[in-house]
Amino acid sequence: MKRYGSVIGLRDEKLEEYKTLHAAVWPDVLRMIAACHIRNYSIFLRRMPDGRLYLFSYFEYTGTDFAADMAKMAADPKTQAWWTLCEPCQLPLADRVPGEWWAGMEEVFHTD
Repeated sequence: MKRYGSVIGLRDEKLEEYKTLHAAVWPDVLRMIAACHIRNYSIFLRRMPDGRLYLFSYFEYTGTDFAADMAKMAADPKTQAWWTLCEPCQLPLADRVPGEWWAGMEEVFHTD
């Protein structure tokens, strides 16, 4: 199992829309997340000292081919439709790695 953390900005004017979307995530999207070996998935919200809103995500990947599972998720029509609703709410970080939407984070500590 590998843990993943990532961060992205959230548009102030989309805060309530984003919360409403995630209060009732589509069952097909949740099934695809599970089918792609993602467990214990959380998204946290914080307004940082710069005044901007940020989303921080955490999940555990239990599969053996992360790239293939992410490609499977990206090819899913229901997930694509979900992303068309979520992406306009988000502000990707300018310094993210090419190809990333959410910027990856380095794990510097963990304890069970």
